[in-house]
Amino acid sequence: MKHLNKLLVAVMMVMGLSSHAQDSNNPWAISFGVNAVDTRTSSNSGSGFFDQHFSQPFAVKDNWNILPSLSYIGVSRYVGSGFSLGLQGSVNKIDKYVTYDPTDAEADSRGNVVNNPGDLMYYGIDATIKYSFKELIKSKVIDPSLSVGGGYTFFGDSSYGTVNPGVGLTFWFTDAIGLELASRYKWAVAAGDDGREDAAGVPDAPSHFQHTAGLVFKFGGKDTDGDGIYDKDDACPDVAGLKQFNGCPDTDGDGIVDGSDACPDVFGLAALNGCPDTDGDGIADKDDACPDVAGLAALKGCPDTDGDGIADKDDKCPTVAGPKENGGCPFLDADKDGVLDKDDDCPTVAGPASNRGCPEITSEALEELKVQARAVYFNSGKATFKTGDKETPARLDAIKEILKNYPNAKFSIEGHTDSDGADKLNLKLSEDRAAAVKNALIERGVNAENLESKGFGETQPVASNKTAAGKAQNRRTEIKHIGSKF
Repeated sequence: MKHLNKLLVAVMMVMGLSSHAQDSNNPWAISFGVNAVDTRTSSNSGSGFFDQHFSQPFAVKDNWNILPSLSYIGVSRYVGSGFSLGLQGSVNKIDKYVTYDPTDAEADSRGNVVNNPGDLMYYGIDATIKYSFKELIKSKVIDPSLSVGGGYTFFGDSSYGTVNPGVGLTFWFTDAIGLELASRYKWAVAAGDDGREDAAGVPDAPSHFQHTAGLVFKFGGKDTDGDGIYDKDDACPDVAGLKQFNGCPDTDGDGIVDGSDACPDVFGLAALNGCPDTDGDGIADKDDACPDVAGLAALKGCPDTDGDGIADKDDKCPTVAGPKENGGCPFLDADKDGVLDKDDDCPTVAGPASNRGCPEITSEALEELKVQARAVYFNSGKATFKTGDKETPARLDAIKEILKNYPNAKFSIEGHTDSDGADKLNLKLSEDRAAAVKNALIERGVNAENLESKGFGETQPVASNKTAAGKAQNRRTEIKHIGSKF
């Protein structure tokens, strides 16, 4: 393993010099995996050149030497037109060496004998020129190739140069990751290239096959903005964009690229240079002082409901024409209470200025509310009005008539129970009953802003819970005046 580490360090040092890439987008690649060395071709057994050198190519169990670990690493660079230049380093251990000796008792039918020459260490470093057929066959997955190159092999104590023709096949899982299979015939350029053993029985510069299988990763394409479009094809290389806009962004998704969009961060209209017109008045929101409501160009897109020349947003009486000096309001006092309508929260109901022109609730009205509220009945243990009770709707109508006379007063509807049942259930029941009364009044036209509801359960009895009569008094709904909503 220490030899492998040395090899990896050496190869990483040359990564900046060459590579094994596949295309111009990602010109660099690194590959790594396992290799197998087969010396069968050096035994010269068989009849004829091809039979002697290329028979039994896949006798894996008998002839292949495989180191069961990461045993090769390569780097390469694409140079154009399907060609790439690469450098590969490999390590192995030779414990299966094939020689030709038909007289040996262990020889096979061809006269080959497989023996262990002493677990020889094998190192190889090889340069390659490779041609990929991937573009030629217009495939994105299958990538066949041919290669030629040379290298230097350390075989035990021998070392010698080789010439390396080869073939390869890569299956690309993605644009940048693939499974690479390759075979090279490494012909020994040395006096001992016949593969004979020396006097000590050690192989002397044999030619051999080397097969590799591993992963390949392409990298190095420049994509400054990280949008998946390489800078050379990116009209906006410094900012992430979309393929349909040649790499330029359309942040708001309105079909107008940011560079031509006057409002790049919000969806807009082409007629307004990519800016929105929320209210549809023909004035872009960025130029519209009232973008949510249609208005006039003379008032920067704001409406003038009463036509007094004052934009509604600046008009204290936007629905009634009035002079500018009075904030757009007429000098009116419809209820004759001494409070001008513009300052009167209840302009149609007379009331003192201290209560902003609204009437103050009387004790008689409060007492009547108390009487009517206590006569609202519910089904036992529920927050629904008592079935068949014709009085409860009338009581609610009466309460509504009282409340409508006090449009700026705020009231609290409070629910109470007797002590029967669990505290938590009583509290929940009282809250639900108070809310039921509130909702019934809102349905009858009472302003929801004037009402709130609360439940107190059994915590505020008005009579003893020890008698049926007392419990009946404690099961009640009350309406209290709690101030003004303004």
